[in-house]
Amino acid sequence: MWQSYIKHFKNYLRLERSFSDHSVQAYVRDTEKLAEFLEIEQIHVSPVEVKEEHLLAFLKYISELGLAAHTQARMLSGIKSFYKYLLLENEINEDPTELIESPRLPRKLPDVLSYEEIELLIAAIDHSTPEGTRNRAMIEVLYSCGLRVSELTGLQLTHCYFDIGFIRVLGKGDKVRLVPIGKEAIKYTMLYIEHVRNHMAVSKESEDILFLNRRGKQLTRVMIFLIIKEATEKAGIDKNVSPHTFRHSFATHLIEGGASLRAVQEMLGHESITTTEIYTHLDRDYLRQVITEFHPRGRIINGE
Repeated sequence: MWQSYIKHFKNYLRLERSFSDHSVQAYVRDTEKLAEFLEIEQIHVSPVEVKEEHLLAFLKYISELGLAAHTQARMLSGIKSFYKYLLLENEINEDPTELIESPRLPRKLPDVLSYEEIELLIAAIDHSTPEGTRNRAMIEVLYSCGLRVSELTGLQLTHCYFDIGFIRVLGKGDKVRLVPIGKEAIKYTMLYIEHVRNHMAVSKESEDILFLNRRGKQLTRVMIFLIIKEATEKAGIDKNVSPHTFRHSFATHLIEGGASLRAVQEMLGHESITTTEIYTHLDRDYLRQVITEFHPRGRIINGE
């Protein structure tokens, strides 16, 4: 029932408002995200039956996904345009978005990096040193997989399934999830393993930990913060960048690129998906497809 309304909305934007193709796609995508959210939550309403409470729940949902305030505001703007259209067409008598305010944009610079800024940050790392090789790999993994800092420091060698393009992550509440990992992240992690880690004296308690410090022990959360802070300063990026910035950037870039809310939610670990489901059903191929199509560095390896 949503697709028919969205189709007419699309024609209205293109023919009557003369919007560019890029703008039309963005407005339509925002409206489709609302429809997808209602489906996820099993709220069975047509566009003309949507109430303010549904929209507030949607905004809360995308906020909890970690999307930047400016992305939330832009998505709400697209949805507001959709309901202005329905009002204009006399499909509805009241606009449910009328009293909903856009998320407050932070006064400080947003803690989401553009793809260009991520490339600048990576380029600022000294790749000629063992630590630089490791740091490049860590940042690639953070951004490719949307990991929390504790998930990165605790990532185990035996949980890296690079042959099929996944890593096994232990998240909050000891919940396990499998996350697709992109080709670039695999490439630089393998370089780190082969040229740095395999030549280190590794402490017994860290034998299965992927990323290690100079003494062959598991890195601390503080060390990851310092590494990212140094790279940010060298890159000349005037933003408050932390490990979590890459997680927010991961979610924001995927959603803005057109990825489904459900896929991003699962990859962030907001809802667990079991190892069995990943390996025996379509979930694995679907999530890999999402990374391949919508992540800026996401051309992941073929699992064959």
